[in-house]
Amino acid sequence: MSTHIFNTCSTFNALWLERIQGALQGERFVKMTVGVSRNLFIPFVAIAIFLAMWGAAASKIETSLGTLPGPAKVWEQTAQLYKEHQVSQEKEVAFYQRQEQRNAERLKHDPDYEPKIRPYTGAPTFFDQIGTSLLTVATGFLLASLIAIPIGIVCGMSATLYQALNPLIQIFKPVSPLAWLPLVTIVVSAVYVSDDPLFAKSFVTSAITVTLCCLWPTIINTTVGVSSVDKDLLNVSRVLRLGWFTKTVKIILPSATPMMFTGLRLSLSIGWMVLIAAEMLAQNPGLGKFVWDEFQNGSSDSLARIMVAVLVIGLIGFLLDRGMLLLQRRVTWDRNAVLR
Repeated sequence: MSTHIFNTCSTFNALWLERIQGALQGERFVKMTVGVSRNLFIPFVAIAIFLAMWGAAASKIETSLGTLPGPAKVWEQTAQLYKEHQVSQEKEVAFYQRQEQRNAERLKHDPDYEPKIRPYTGAPTFFDQIGTSLLTVATGFLLASLIAIPIGIVCGMSATLYQALNPLIQIFKPVSPLAWLPLVTIVVSAVYVSDDPLFAKSFVTSAITVTLCCLWPTIINTTVGVSSVDKDLLNVSRVLRLGWFTKTVKIILPSATPMMFTGLRLSLSIGWMVLIAAEMLAQNPGLGKFVWDEFQNGSSDSLARIMVAVLVIGLIGFLLDRGMLLLQRRVTWDRNAVLR
């Protein structure tokens, strides 16, 4: 009898477990469906609507270079730019192969001959200019971070120093890159003098301009983050008699890192926007110069190529911000950093 009751209870419990498991799986499926819809389907619909509106509006806008290009024309020029990049790479490979063959033949006849490899001087392609822009903004952003983070930490820990530097920060923060660029160009031309420079002057000018515009968000947010550290943690550091360096590394930096990364994200976004204007005026090879050259070219395909560059600039800016956000989630305690 007891065995029968035990079996009945086991069967009853098994049925309830199956029902609960099914309900949980159903709830999980609903959550997954909602997540997919929110993250993929809705953005896809919004992009499709945008492309449809763009195509409809573009066909009705006449410019001095013809009808404003729609999505199809822009895609066509994207493919054309990629083909041009492939052709340029093939020419570069063939150029170095010819040099190697000539040097090999010269060495056969003259063993004392010192081979010379001349660099390929072909015009940079659209994809080469993307790489140049990324290198320039990375250089400027890293320089700005190395300067701004220590200043922000010290200002956050010292109210006196913050009061001293705050007027300068507030004065220089709103200065446009178009105002910085002539000054930077003049200073670089006067100081950076070399017969065999490691970097082109245009690259140095653009990178320093980006640095000057990237400083301020990182300084301000780092200062706010450091000054907002929980007082209880600071009291614990006093009780433990931690040194300045240990307190900074073990308590202040971990607590201030989320705000610091907010400043870094803002600085990187500003730097990427500043770079395009700087490349246009400094004529540093990059996306800004590409846009300017196409504007000056004025061919029937120039508008579509400029729109390709605009979309690429926006996409790269988006990816840079997401990369900083992922890095923030990886190295800080704040796992809920907002994807905005």
